[in-house]
Amino acid sequence: MIYRLLLAYRTLGKTFGMWVQPLFTGWMFLNLRINVAIGMALDPLFFPKLRTTDVKRPIVIVGNPRSGTTFLQRFLVDNGFGAGTRLWHELVPSLSLQKLLNPFIPILEKVSPARHHSASVHKTSLVSVETDDPALFFRFFDGFFLFGFIASHAEEDMMDYFDPNKRDFSARDFAYIRQVWRRNLVSWNRDRVVSKLFSLGPRINPFVAEFPDARLLYMLRDPLSMVPSGMSLVTGVQEQAFGFSKLPKEQQQRCIERLYQGFLQIARLFHDDWVSGKLPKENIMLVHFDRMMSDFDGLMDELLPFVGHEASPELMATIKATAEKQRAFSSKHKYSLSQYGLTRERIVEDYAFFYETFGITPAELPPEAL
Repeated sequence: MIYRLLLAYRTLGKTFGMWVQPLFTGWMFLNLRINVAIGMALDPLFFPKLRTTDVKRPIVIVGNPRSGTTFLQRFLVDNGFGAGTRLWHELVPSLSLQKLLNPFIPILEKVSPARHHSASVHKTSLVSVETDDPALFFRFFDGFFLFGFIASHAEEDMMDYFDPNKRDFSARDFAYIRQVWRRNLVSWNRDRVVSKLFSLGPRINPFVAEFPDARLLYMLRDPLSMVPSGMSLVTGVQEQAFGFSKLPKEQQQRCIERLYQGFLQIARLFHDDWVSGKLPKENIMLVHFDRMMSDFDGLMDELLPFVGHEASPELMATIKATAEKQRAFSSKHKYSLSQYGLTRERIVEDYAFFYETFGITPAELPPEAL
């Protein structure tokens, strides 16, 4: 961790001229980590239910950023499929500390990491249900969040360091995720987890070894939409936090190219494991984004038995109403490939394996999206 903290400090200093602020942020991070560790150690004393709570049949939504994972997770959580993790519970998973901090959440919103997200791209807050990747980031200062938001600017290309096939930190991560989920079940008073882990795609086998009864929903979306939208999400956070647009164009493009290769690698590693037969396909359901938008009720007819959730009349009515909204939905997000130095031809060529295997037809883009 010291190596990664120093890497982040050097990178922020040399790239953005931020030499003082990261020292305070690093100090706060280490203090948070120490206090959370103490709080988690005390949790079983104050919350005896934690001793008998374990994670069973977790529902985990997987896929590249901006592939529809947030919508599906929040729909399942809102309709009683299980407990999602609020962002501030990922930063502070200790139940004891949560009790102490809960009255101060409105104040903490003003300094939370969520303030760096543009609401037009990804609406979030400390109390929003979110991907569980930040929990790993704030515990270990590691993983794809560190690569995407900071290490993608390092002088050296750091992608190999974060590649789970070259540096496997699955056992560490999944053991901690179990502890976070157990506490979340107690906090929500639920018996099942509904998680989102976009970094799970290349690590499904070790995950299923840890959670053999998991049900994984892998999201598939046309890369021509998914890639620029994902770029907008990550560079938007960098803009709010560091001033990304103030960098020289060559430095911006170097970061964007590394992000592009990172997104491509996440998709490729899942694809290669899928076609090789290495993955436990009985644990995985493929969910196409376009079908989620145009045939949500039909999709849910297949999803419900896969995850083992009862189709109550109230739920079916909600699904039907949501399906109508989905069919009428028109995204207000507008991106162009050229603003990220990309072309339609390159993406279609680089993701040819993805299009062919999963039966996705590349979209014909309007001129303003090129």
